[in-house]
Amino acid sequence: MANERSDSNLITREYFDSLLLEMRHIDSVIPDTEIDLFGEKFSMPIATAALSHLGNTAPDGMAKMAQGAYEAGALCFSGMGTAEEIRSMCATGAKVIKIVKPHADNATVLAKIREAEETGAFGVGMDIDHAFSADGTYDNVMGLPMKSKSLAELRSFIESTNLPFIIKGVLSISDAEKCLELGADGIIVSHHHGIMRSAVPPLMVLPKIKALVGDRMKIFVDCCVESGMDAFKALALGADAVCTGRAIMPPLKENGAEGVRDKLLTMNSELKGVMERTGFAKLSDIDNSVIYHRNF
Repeated sequence: MANERSDSNLITREYFDSLLLEMRHIDSVIPDTEIDLFGEKFSMPIATAALSHLGNTAPDGMAKMAQGAYEAGALCFSGMGTAEEIRSMCATGAKVIKIVKPHADNATVLAKIREAEETGAFGVGMDIDHAFSADGTYDNVMGLPMKSKSLAELRSFIESTNLPFIIKGVLSISDAEKCLELGADGIIVSHHHGIMRSAVPPLMVLPKIKALVGDRMKIFVDCCVESGMDAFKALALGADAVCTGRAIMPPLKENGAEGVRDKLLTMNSELKGVMERTGFAKLSDIDNSVIYHRNF
């Protein structure tokens, strides 16, 4: 029971479900969910998460995820993978942001950034929360050594590319402030599916991060985003957009790109349904005035 109480995924799910909404029907209209992200228009503020190794879920799973995102009009993030895999994802027409691991060797990081540029990626970034293991050492991901990065190192990565640069794994005001200082184009507020036990839910720290960041960089939220209702709650608390990962994996396995597309479209329809019942006509109108915390 103690372990369950400290499971960050369960805590995050419980926090999502603890948030309640008031309804506002008078003067409400059918809403618009179009969003501009880094100079590109998308149909929804829901992106695929930076997943990896989806060939284990479906043949050519990464390309099919990208195809589904493209057909839904959504942004697509990608995690670990080969140059050929990223090229196949970009070939679908999807706008793909490649998230690079914090490899111990900075030359490897820079090579991965160049690889993303050369294969047609829309953006690039770094997964900073995979630097450490749980036993007081640096992490090792599939035999690849990782290492934490300093401000100077991160700045060198950002300055090495003209692509939008997104930092993933931000879960504090401290790191958000440093990302601003670095000139990052965006952050993903996330605990990487419970990489640390008892991690604060992204939505709990999100309002403080938004108060600091304002509109100076894009804020994405990842972890346990499973529905349009979840997306709305994140947007209401300060996110510009959300990422969904585990929710698209069963549809990907069952129906490939079509399954991913349909899941994203369903989530966006759910988001529109919440917006129209809370009185928000467009994404920029959404605020936290409709949010209540269940404490009964």
